[in-house]
Amino acid sequence: MKRGLFWPSFWAALGFLLLLGLGFWQIERLGWKEALIAQRNAALDAAPVAPPENLEDARALEFHPIHVSGRFLNDDEMPVAAISRRGEAGFHIITPFRLENGEVLLIDRGFVPVNLKSSETRKAGLIEGDTTVTGLLRVPEHPGPFVPANDPARNTWYYVDIPAMAKSQGIENALPFYLDADASPVPGGYPVGAQTETDLPNNHLQYAITWFALAAGLIGVYIVFVRRRFKEPP
Repeated sequence: MKRGLFWPSFWAALGFLLLLGLGFWQIERLGWKEALIAQRNAALDAAPVAPPENLEDARALEFHPIHVSGRFLNDDEMPVAAISRRGEAGFHIITPFRLENGEVLLIDRGFVPVNLKSSETRKAGLIEGDTTVTGLLRVPEHPGPFVPANDPARNTWYYVDIPAMAKSQGIENALPFYLDADASPVPGGYPVGAQTETDLPNNHLQYAITWFALAAGLIGVYIVFVRRRFKEPP
């Protein structure tokens, strides 16, 4: 090999293999994401069922519509800081819901703007007495590193934490999952339900094409480099 080509060839080959590996990894991720999207869509299109009995069953039914009967504990609602689908700042109203069997299910009733944070400003939407609610079953997620910590003492929440929320309201038999209420009309118009983000981004094909294109570009650059090197005088 012409002197001075060994290390450029070594690093070019290593980079080419790395870029190819990243491209094929994204192809694998594409198949995984497509299967996940199909599973999510099947759950969203399913008929409502009764809530599961435990967290393990809830994970299998996440984003599946469920319906429950009981009554809201309106005095114990908790506002979770949120942004609406239209980009408006406000809160999701989490309200404990006592089921007919005595268990308590937290329900995200939907979004309210900042000026309607207090239940006193939307009394018409405080549903009293026995009622039925339909929505999507959700399992709490771990907050991201930039999400502020909840402050139960001040009833200030930034993410759903069922154990902490139940403790703050003196609830001893809260279920380990919650429900995102659907878009059924609410007296007074608020909270606005159906705020669940159900779309899953799927950019893996674009990522794969990018990695493969970079691999091809690297080969092109290497070929040009080698040709120039061979044209150099000894």
